[in-house]
Amino acid sequence: MTPRTILYTGKGGVGKTSVAAASARRCAAAGLRTLVLSTDPAHSLSEALEADLGSSPTAIGDRLWGQQVQAQEEMERNWSAVSDWFGDILIEHGVNRITAEELTVPPGMDELFSLLQLKRHHESGEWEAIVVDCAPTGETLRLLSFPDVARWWLEKVFPHERQLLAAARPIARSMLDVSLPGETVFADVQRLMDNLIAMNEILRDRAHATIRLVMNPDKMVIGEAMRTFTYLNLYGYLTDAVIVNRVFPEAVAGTYFGAWRERQQEHLELVESAFAPVPVLRAPYFEHEVAGPEMLDRLGDHLFDGREAAAVLHASLSHELRLDADRAELRLDLPFARRGDISLKKIGLELVVRVDGQKRTIMLPPALAEYRPTEARFADGALQVTLDDARRAAYADVPGSG
Repeated sequence: MTPRTILYTGKGGVGKTSVAAASARRCAAAGLRTLVLSTDPAHSLSEALEADLGSSPTAIGDRLWGQQVQAQEEMERNWSAVSDWFGDILIEHGVNRITAEELTVPPGMDELFSLLQLKRHHESGEWEAIVVDCAPTGETLRLLSFPDVARWWLEKVFPHERQLLAAARPIARSMLDVSLPGETVFADVQRLMDNLIAMNEILRDRAHATIRLVMNPDKMVIGEAMRTFTYLNLYGYLTDAVIVNRVFPEAVAGTYFGAWRERQQEHLELVESAFAPVPVLRAPYFEHEVAGPEMLDRLGDHLFDGREAAAVLHASLSHELRLDADRAELRLDLPFARRGDISLKKIGLELVVRVDGQKRTIMLPPALAEYRPTEARFADGALQVTLDDARRAAYADVPGSG
């Protein structure tokens, strides 16, 4: 049986770990053998669950296990040959051993190796639900693009690596004073890339694996979540829910926090606009720290009121973005719109789509900063927008057309 896999990510400090732990508790309470694991280097899952967790699954309740993946162990398992080879080169050229060991692991690789635990658990057949507390948004996003690079290496480099190494070794030693990697190094890299491709396939199985974005109702946090949302759609990963955590309740109106609540309500309108039609789940700012079974269950009750935590809460990509050398095409689902009701405008990296007075805001990648919309077509409940490089585009604002 294919396990239900849910990854939680978001900016650091938004309560992502608590949300993941609460979600896992509800999955277990629904009768699913559930594993919640943290791949965030700043582990706080033990504190949230108030349980001692190790680097392998630890039972913490009925049908519930927890794990804090130790990146160092994963790196030793997956990267030792590469690390030894590169470290020796650095030491030969005067770098001290401790610094050399640090430099042999590129930034973000520790999180990458931690995520490989997800693949192992997925293939074990032991779990019915796997909930992952991921690293903050930026690191996770970079990793999601790795499989495409891995495929390129496997197709272009590895079929010829032995011939390349045989020809290059004498040159490298005599002219560059470095030793080229041996077969064990390439074996480590190839195994890693094979694992990455397999993990990519797991995460793109939209019937079983989804990503949920956690944020606070603060403008800067929402902006980062919007960018994340666009990248996830670009990579083909399904976001089935967004969680807005720490919303001030109505009871604070008229108090010191009343003005904060009013501002949060304005920001919540942006959330509804930017992520529609993905469900927006909300949780209040609790009077106590969210840690331990009682508070986690309260959080889960608010988030999933009337919903199953393990369900796929939204089943399709809300928008798809395809990029070419000098052109981009955006497809945006607008199932209940009419052609004459649609207009769009690009402001900086934001593409603002208005439908009969309602607004959708799509955050575009920085690479499209100079692109301008040049064509808009609406058919079969979807808006198709073409954006061209500014040197080719003649105008910035294009009304919806047939």
